[in-house]
Amino acid sequence: MNKLKTILITIILIFNLQLNSFSQNIPGSFADLAEKLMPSVVNISTTTIITTQSNPFPFQFPPGSPFEDMFKEFGTPQERQSSALGSGFIIDEKGIVVTNNHVISDAEDIIVRVNGDKEFKAKVIGADPLSDIAVLQLETEEKFIPVKFGDSNKARIGDWVIAIGNPFGLGGTVTSGIISARNRSIGLSRYEDYIQTDASINSGNSGGPLFDMNGDVVGINTAILGRNGSIGIGFSIPSNSAKIVIDQLIEFGETKRGWLGVRIQDVTKEIADVEKLDEPRGALVASVAEDSPSDKAGVKAGDIILEFNGEKIQEMKELPLIVARTEVGKKVKVKIWRDKKEIIKSITLGRLETSEDFKVTEKNKKPKELEIENLKITVRELTSEDIKNRNLPNQTTGLVITKIKKTSPLISSIEVNSIILEAQKKKIKNFNDLNQAVEKVLKSNQKTILLVIYNSQNQRRYIGIKLD
Repeated sequence: MNKLKTILITIILIFNLQLNSFSQNIPGSFADLAEKLMPSVVNISTTTIITTQSNPFPFQFPPGSPFEDMFKEFGTPQERQSSALGSGFIIDEKGIVVTNNHVISDAEDIIVRVNGDKEFKAKVIGADPLSDIAVLQLETEEKFIPVKFGDSNKARIGDWVIAIGNPFGLGGTVTSGIISARNRSIGLSRYEDYIQTDASINSGNSGGPLFDMNGDVVGINTAILGRNGSIGIGFSIPSNSAKIVIDQLIEFGETKRGWLGVRIQDVTKEIADVEKLDEPRGALVASVAEDSPSDKAGVKAGDIILEFNGEKIQEMKELPLIVARTEVGKKVKVKIWRDKKEIIKSITLGRLETSEDFKVTEKNKKPKELEIENLKITVRELTSEDIKNRNLPNQTTGLVITKIKKTSPLISSIEVNSIILEAQKKKIKNFNDLNQAVEKVLKSNQKTILLVIYNSQNQRRYIGIKLD
């Protein structure tokens, strides 16, 4: 009987010790940590000018009606400000702020609020749409309290984290949770390796930090799953991946990613069986770009890349991430499965952003077009590809005319593919510049606008146009 009692007491003591060890890992409060970190988290508001055409009639024409275009010209172009909200965090006492690219993309003005009360204008140091990261500089001489990056590779599923940000414009909001999963891919950007968390993340949290219990940034909150707010599934860019991009944006104003020059696909079970590979792993080379680093090193279509620079490739999606974060110009060893055996290739990495693959991808993106209602023309911004193809001076800015209506006052003076360089002796850099110049002329008594253009033969011309 005494022996049974001793066993029961021992079991109870062990159970209590286990409970105590678990409870010690649960924070009693996040208050001290939140208070320390709050001054380093900022609220970001942006303003974009949008031009719309007002309807002069008290009714709408049915979509596709022939009267819709006929009477559209009687409307008045109206500009309105579109505002967006986001979050960010300070990484340098001089006021360098990290946020998401989609928070500040196409913004006319960026205002950053620090510590809930002080507001500063900010300019973009560099932005990278591929990873959805942007770096800003506050326009002030003040000193700030920065936070530092932690090692996201050490972040484990189940670790406690807190998110601080500006959800729905309610600045300085703290939410807590755990890391729910690692290495998530949800189809939002080219390079995805998200940390998933159940800490509440909502609209306005984008660009804000995800902190570990040491107060270090382990992620940049970027996306949520669910249209109506947080449902306990949020995604953050891991700090280790983000820091490589951030450092490049600060140093160069742009990214410099490694490039192999191969198109790859998954290795299926069937392919592994045919190739006598022990299991489906690695990245199958579907094609090799001509004169690329891989082509020069002798990589062939049909090769399976098993290892890159000492890192094993288990799944195809891992390879682009590893290559992109590797230094341009570095000579790396690549382990390849070919003809049912392993071989090693030595490859000197190129730079993705200067590769033909990247240029073709960028070229295929359709530029944004906007109709300038008072001129009855449609224009798009001049691109670097336009400058190169038309042999224009490198610093050329302007708007390319893509459509001209028959009723346009420019119909007999300008042709499609002409570039509007200046209006009223002021350089044109964007849609808003031209709209403002036209509006100013219409409000004047003279109602004549002076344009400087390159015609389709790249001849510089001055044109005076009378506006109705």
